[in-house]
Amino acid sequence: MTKQNKTAESELTIEEKLRALYSLQLVDSEIDKIRTLRGELPLEVQDLEDEVEGLETRIGNLGNEIAELEKASVGKNTEITNSQALIKKYEEQQNNVRNNREYDSLSKEIEFQTLEIELCNKKIREFAAQIEDKKAVMEEAQTALDERKRDLEGKKSELDDITRDTQKEEEQLEEKSAELQTRIEERLLTAYKRIRINARNGLAVVSVQRDACGGCFNQIPPQRQLDIKSRKKIIVCEYCGRILVDDEIVGEQQ
Repeated sequence: MTKQNKTAESELTIEEKLRALYSLQLVDSEIDKIRTLRGELPLEVQDLEDEVEGLETRIGNLGNEIAELEKASVGKNTEITNSQALIKKYEEQQNNVRNNREYDSLSKEIEFQTLEIELCNKKIREFAAQIEDKKAVMEEAQTALDERKRDLEGKKSELDDITRDTQKEEEQLEEKSAELQTRIEERLLTAYKRIRINARNGLAVVSVQRDACGGCFNQIPPQRQLDIKSRKKIIVCEYCGRILVDDEIVGEQQ
């Protein structure tokens, strides 16, 4: 516990603590309204940014794969040129052979190089087909990327407009919330925050409305209502656990 909170605890009465808690609830509820106004936009922006990054990475990878296939195709064309040169060389040598064995040997070399050319052409066709497929996928990814970028720009613009309109107010409310928290003892503040996390609409402090809890609307016995109005101790709803305050404290804040 901080020295400041120890001082707050020693100086504040139960009634003052209840007033501070209710004031803090009102401020935090205003902050909640602003953040609700932004809604899911920050998450939507983050999701779109992740999707854009993923599509850009995919397009980059496809581009690299296409470049590798084109490089491999060029390599096969080079092999074809080399094989054609060898065939021409072997054919010229056949004109000067001394016996059938040399002629047959050169014929086999020519046949081998001819098969190499056929294999290279087959590979080139396969590479070309793969390149076309990847280009089609790349085009689809680029179309999706352009759409996501437009969506992202729109969502960012929408979020920027809302943030610009509410940022100053939110900062002022956050400062006020922080100041109020320094006036509440640490144990009570921890309980308040825990209730807020678990409670509907973030309401941890509520008033008694028509003899019922303003949070869960369960009936509160008359004696318990008198205890709440007496402000001698912190009273919580036995059904939902919210901190209860009386109408007078609520009226002071309106």
